Amino acid sequence: MDLGLAERTDAGWTVLTVSGEIDIATAPSLRERLHALLAEGKHKLIVDLDDVGFLDSTALGVLVGALKRARIDNGEVRIACAQPRVLKVFEITRLDSAFDLFDSVEGAVRGAQG
Repeated sequence: MDLGLAERTDAGWTVLTVSGEIDIATAPSLRERLHALLAEGKHKLIVDLDDVGFLDSTALGVLVGALKRARIDNGEVRIACAQPRVLKVFEITRLDSAFDLFDSVEGAVRGAQG
């Protein structure tokens, strides 16, 4: 399945909406886009995973790498997702303590965790 990436701005945040599956085949595309956004000085990122059907450890590695890069420049990466199966991956790996998780992009913009 192809990976969809769409970017927009919302209240000073860059929102990257991801759709499809993020795995070893598609994760490099996500990595490239996230690195490009950070290189452009967009250090307030929200990654919207609501339309993601599957993600593996490669995907998690990409997200952790983006979080580390953003923090170097006092930035932030927030995850927006209401999909129980995707959130479960964050919980199982304990990455729910590394990322701020929100149930919607609107919540992530406001900083209101769901």
